[in-house]
Formats: sequence, C-alpha cells, structure tokens
Amino acid sequence: MLSAVLPRGGQEEEALDVLRLVRSRRVGATTFHRLRAEHGSCRAALAELPAIARAAGMSDYTPCPEGVARAELAAGHRAGARLLCHGGPDYPEALSEFADAPPVLWALGDRTLLHRPAIAVVGARSASSLGQRMARRLAADLGEAGLVVVSGLARGIDAAAHEAALTTGTIAVQAGGIDVIYPAENAALARQIAETGLRLAELPPGFAPRAQHFPQRNRIIAGLAQAVLVVEAATRSGSIGTARIALDYGREVLAVPGHPLDPRAGGCNALLRDGAVLVRDAADVAEHLGLDARPDPLPPLPEAPPPAQAPDLAGRILAALGTAPVQEEDLLRDLGTDASSFACALVPLEIEGLVSRRPGGYLCRI
Repeated sequence: MLSAVLPRGGQEEEALDVLRLVRSRRVGATTFHRLRAEHGSCRAALAELPAIARAAGMSDYTPCPEGVARAELAAGHRAGARLLCHGGPDYPEALSEFADAPPVLWALGDRTLLHRPAIAVVGARSASSLGQRMARRLAADLGEAGLVVVSGLARGIDAAAHEAALTTGTIAVQAGGIDVIYPAENAALARQIAETGLRLAELPPGFAPRAQHFPQRNRIIAGLAQAVLVVEAATRSGSIGTARIALDYGREVLAVPGHPLDPRAGGCNALLRDGAVLVRDAADVAEHLGLDARPDPLPPLPEAPPPAQAPDLAGRILAALGTAPVQEEDLLRDLGTDASSFACALVPLEIEGLVSRRPGGYLCRI
C-alpha cells in the first residue's frame, strides 16, 4: 500500500480551501465547480459565500470552519488515506470531465490504478449462486485482459467481482467514509483491497453512509470505467441506476441475460431490450471494447469463501437459487457448508415445493 501523507505548505492550505468549500452547507459537486470557476479559486469563492447566501435569503450562513477541514485532514491521515483534489496530479482523469465530478476523493491503496483502463462490474446484493459465479469469472478474465475492475464493495455481485480481481487490480468505491466499511461483513475484503488494490470515498472519514449517498457513489463507479457491466439486477435497483448514469456519461453499458422469470434478471433483460450489449463471457466484452482476449483458458477460480455470518441455511439456499438450474456441488461449495448440513436443509425445501431437482444433479427454485 502506498504511504499516505498530509499535504504540506501551500498544498495543505489549498487542500483546506477545497475541503472548506465542498463541506459548506448547500455546496454540492456541481455548485463547487461553478463557484470555483466563477471566482477563480476556492478561497475567493469562500469569501463570497456569505454574500451569495444572503442574496438567496439566508441571513445566518457561515462557510465550513477551517477547524472542521483540518480535523478531516487529520482523520484521513490516521486512516492511512490520501486526499485527491479535483485538478490535482493523482485525481482520475476519467472523472475530471463531468460537471458533477467529486471535488475531493479519499484514496487508500494503489493510486496508480486510477490511471489504467477500467470496467465496472455491478449487480444484485441478493445475488444467486450462478450470478456470483458469473461475476467472479468475468472479473478474473477481464482483469487478466488488463482491465481494472471497479465496483461498490456491496455484498453479492460487487464482492464476488472484487475478490476475483484482487491480484489483477480492483477499485472499491465506498458510499461512506474511507474508514467506514459497509456492509461490515466485507471488512476482510476491504482490508485486502487496501493492500493490493484501491478504496475510494467522497465523504469525510467517519461518515456512515445513508440511502442518498449510494447514487452519489454510483456516479463515481460509472465515471471511472469505460464501460459498466451488469451481471444480475432487479428492474428497480442501484445497479440499473449505475447503468443509467453510465449512459448519461457516454459510457458503454453491457449486461448478462437471465431467465425471464427470475426477478434478479429483470433489470439486465430490460437493459438488453433497450440496446445494451449482451455478454456471455469476457470475450464478448473484449471484442466490444477492442481488447485482446486471453487466448488460453484461465486456471480454476478459488472457491468462494464461506460467509462471515451463518444465517439459516435453508434461507441461504433459497437466496442463492434462481430459476436457472445450478449444479448441487457448485451450490454447496458456494455456500461454504458441508454435504450433511446441506442435505438436511434442502429436503424440507423440496417437500414444500420451493426447490426442484433437475437431471444431472441440478437444482433450481420454483
């Protein structure tokens, strides 16, 4: 992991001005860029903010105090992170062109990944076993083809994609502060990404994510990548929102098709209906993006680690199954359980008519 240091001298003062402006009330990313452009610098914009607020009918407006900005710099330093300011040397060029580009990003890990070609791999949190397997295979193959895999550190498809790309390069964009891991079950994965990949956060350290912060995170995911690949997603989901943002940004959108009766495939199928590129494997992605596909087959992927928590096994089986049949051996391995426990949990589901066996050792949800 690259060492993280506070800005020094003039750089520190400039970073404080940037932080004070972006952390001031009612100053979002788009407003930040407009104010800085109109007044020539963040410091000049800060000086004008009270007058601008009075003109808008706010009589008690005060910009973010310097002490608050200094505290954020110190907190980021304690977390081992580096502050990237819009327009700075380490700031990702892929984001710079957008009107709502993050004014600041906290970065923890290998910042050189920000300057390599990237693809976003996103999908359902409650992903099926087949969907997670597909995400791992795609992420591993695309990483071998030279792409950095970007995702949101969520459970399900995001976590599977990050895990498979740990050795080739992955960027996790967090919805909260750089030191706040959500969900907590991905804490070990987050540590691995900080060691071999990169974590990014737009919000201050210590900030717990709220619902409105996830769309903000998704715009960063879409902006960093030259294409967004959706593996499994419901019609109304954050992953589909990320795909829509990607289209607005002029990025490519690709999707893996799914069974029409599986709600986790509804969003992908709708994207394909509307013109997204259909993806069956990494070769489809490579062909569309003009990359050199890997000629030799990859070695088998490592088995998915057992979940950090062990909720009711029957519920986990149902959550992992979709209408598309999955081999029983693969499902057992993905769930990280033993054959005896698996069989005991599966039999009642079969009796209740929730799970069906298919020829060849396959299982599916009814």
